[in-house]
Amino acid sequence: MSAPVLVAWLLTAVFAVLVLPCVLRLVRLDYARLGSGVRHADLAELLLVVAMVAMISPVGGPIPAAGWQAVFVLTAAWFGFAWWRGRGQAHTSGCGHHALSAAAMLYMVSAMPHGGMAHGPWLTMSSMDTRLALPLLAVAGAVYFVADAARSGVVAVRIRGAAAPGLTSRTVCRAVMGAGMGYLLLAAV
Repeated sequence: MSAPVLVAWLLTAVFAVLVLPCVLRLVRLDYARLGSGVRHADLAELLLVVAMVAMISPVGGPIPAAGWQAVFVLTAAWFGFAWWRGRGQAHTSGCGHHALSAAAMLYMVSAMPHGGMAHGPWLTMSSMDTRLALPLLAVAGAVYFVADAARSGVVAVRIRGAAAPGLTSRTVCRAVMGAGMGYLLLAAV
């Protein structure tokens, strides 16, 4: 990918800013009323945002790639199973998205070249000067995330302030994360 340092720091800042609404939702929302599925989705969103910060930051992150791979496998399996178990129900559509997001991030971490280890074991996608394996998979993922970001952006504009607690914040975060994922996948092809 080898993003210019300024772009890498800008994206790092954007993703780091998304940590705040994720944490605020976890602290402020009444999950007894909203349900555990909403809490799980908010926790997954926080995890994915922190992982994006670690992947795009020019300094990397404190967790080695193998640690992130384990986290993404578990997250994808958790939400994939939740989606499968509740398919056909409206409230499980976010489960499928979070499973795909975790799978895409697992792909990015796993398909990054790890030879040479000049950067150590840290996740430093922004300084990577080679491409991801299986570029067609990256393009397909990018198309999904860009389309989802556009749809989420439209939904966020329509519902601003008049929706259930945290829904606008969650939708805006999903739009920004989708656009960021689409960019990273396309930039790494």
